[in-house]
Amino acid sequence: MQYYNSIVDTIGNTPLVKLNSVTTGIKGTVLVKVEYFNPGNSVKDRIALKMIEDAEKEGILKPGGTIIEGTSGNTGMGLALVAIGKGYKCIFTLADKQSQEKIDILRAVGAEVIVCPTNVEPEDPRSYYSVAKKLNADIPNSFYPNQYDNVSNAQAHYETTGPEIWRDTEGKITHYAAGVGTGGTISGTSKYLKEQNPNVVTVGLDTYGSVFKKYKETGVFDENEVYPYLTEGIGEDILPKNVDFDMIDHIVKVTDKDAAIMTRRLAREEGLFIGWSCGSAAYGALEWARENLEKEDVMVIILPDHGTRYLGKVYNDNWMKDHGFIESRKFATAKDIIQHKNGHGALFTIDQATKVGEAILKMNEKGIDQIPVVNGDNFVGSLSDNKVLKSLIANPELKDKPVAEIMDPSFQFVGMDNTLDVLSSLINKDSKALLVRDEQRHVHIITQSDLLMAMTN
Repeated sequence: MQYYNSIVDTIGNTPLVKLNSVTTGIKGTVLVKVEYFNPGNSVKDRIALKMIEDAEKEGILKPGGTIIEGTSGNTGMGLALVAIGKGYKCIFTLADKQSQEKIDILRAVGAEVIVCPTNVEPEDPRSYYSVAKKLNADIPNSFYPNQYDNVSNAQAHYETTGPEIWRDTEGKITHYAAGVGTGGTISGTSKYLKEQNPNVVTVGLDTYGSVFKKYKETGVFDENEVYPYLTEGIGEDILPKNVDFDMIDHIVKVTDKDAAIMTRRLAREEGLFIGWSCGSAAYGALEWARENLEKEDVMVIILPDHGTRYLGKVYNDNWMKDHGFIESRKFATAKDIIQHKNGHGALFTIDQATKVGEAILKMNEKGIDQIPVVNGDNFVGSLSDNKVLKSLIANPELKDKPVAEIMDPSFQFVGMDNTLDVLSSLINKDSKALLVRDEQRHVHIITQSDLLMAMTN
């Protein structure tokens, strides 16, 4: 009889599949490694098994323990499957941008799921990173794998994914491409492949709103690069220890829209029912390949997960239309709004040392009800007419004080490709405008009235 002792034994040895339809204009051979053939339908099954087995060997995880992890969903699924086989409990924290399907799947395999806000700093106690760490500190006999910094993550791919690709291409691989998230998949696999052939070129795929590309190219962690985006499982606002930039030769950024459309194309044209970050990886890698691959070259792209995680998002026509990804509205993104506003003059700001009374006169003169406050080239605060009025009623002497004494926090910076629903979710009673930095590094403002105009066109 031929069988496996448990579902965990089926992890790995996923197939390589040649792309045929979406590779127009590319000279070389493009293969994808289809990771949804893992039992948890994602590449993260590999690291889940490795992290748990290494924790057991080190005595960190003991019988009857609880596994606690911050996840975008797929790592949680892998951990849950391994935990079932080994008798552990699971608690997972997820950001609220993750699909409902991921949450439902995790609960279906017995995990407790805690949903946390997306638009907070990693250090914020409400972030899914912080909540997971606190639970680990509070719950006895618990294990926090921390896939971002756990070296077992990259090691899992060094031991399995890399050797599988080398074996199945008979050592003919010349280019390797994968999304950059926790960094384990791209770094561990690339390390193995480069040890076999130092000439293998590794291309990382990043998303707009993430820090990786600029950090790779400049060594600078630029907070201006960080802003909300929709694609799940790719990009970060932190630098995980598993990202080994020495193992990555190039990084290409991909928009939410391009990733979503490519995801649907791979399902429709190649029969690959894959997840959203797979679309990011494929789109970015193929765009790079069109300019760089030669006829004899062989590129392998990692496709991390399965389309069942995204039935309510990229595979839902109404959701795609609402986000301007298909049948786009006239003003679908922040970029569209800014381009329409370009004829309305430069952004007007005031210095933090400006007197409150003078600021009121300038706002009345310009006919604006909110204004960014600057200190040199830095945006340090904001001022609204309602706030100024209330402050002056309470204390008329404030008119001779600098605006720094009554200003609110600076308006949030967002990316040019953010869609209307993301922009509208970020504008509220506490933050009545947003700032956008274009390709020339010029700053623009988007107000509530700008959004209303965009939504009615």
